Amino acid sequence: MREIVLDTETTGLDPQAGHRVVEIGCIELVNLVATGRTFHVYFNPEMPMPAGAQDVHGLSDDFLADKPLFADKAAEFLEFLGDDQLVIHNAQFDIGFLNAELERAGHKKLSNPYIDTVSVARRKFPGQRASLDALCERLGIDNSNRVKHGALLDSELLAEVYLELSGGRQRDLGLAAEGTTTVSTTLVVANRPVRPARPHAPSEAELAAHAAFLKQISDPLWLKTE
Repeated sequence: MREIVLDTETTGLDPQAGHRVVEIGCIELVNLVATGRTFHVYFNPEMPMPAGAQDVHGLSDDFLADKPLFADKAAEFLEFLGDDQLVIHNAQFDIGFLNAELERAGHKKLSNPYIDTVSVARRKFPGQRASLDALCERLGIDNSNRVKHGALLDSELLAEVYLELSGGRQRDLGLAAEGTTTVSTTLVVANRPVRPARPHAPSEAELAAHAAFLKQISDPLWLKTE
């Protein structure tokens, strides 16, 4: 199963208020293993970077000035995603921003199935913090390089978090039903061949072989109990 772990960085919190995507980082997983394929792009947001947003991700106006526009990379981004399942932390935030950018660039909105790891974490650890940093700490994942938010680094960390939330590297021993999209630690076995029932009565040859074997045993225990 192919999945794409995805994260974005933005100029703010509300795409409807005109805030824009400034970075996308994606990592390809196949059967919960990173393949090494990534999609990572910085974008010129065509607006000044608010100080609060820059404090979060460190991306300045000068750094982004010569970067491509989202519209220039939208087709390449969609091709990388394909129709496969997305793995996103706080999915509604990222999907809302990406759909706004895609609509602005004349593309259809995303229709990929997705897993929101915030929702998964809240079900798994009710009442506890579900931020990416908190989950890294709880699950023993090294996030010491995460001084500021970064879409590709955060996707790498999220991929490790997702793996642990899914039950680790042996989540289903590779036997999960094809097309399964829910995270579960339950072993699912699919497409196992149906074998005919074995006969219960022994054959004449089996009875003879058993009798011959018993003759080789001296002083058997079962004779003492009769």
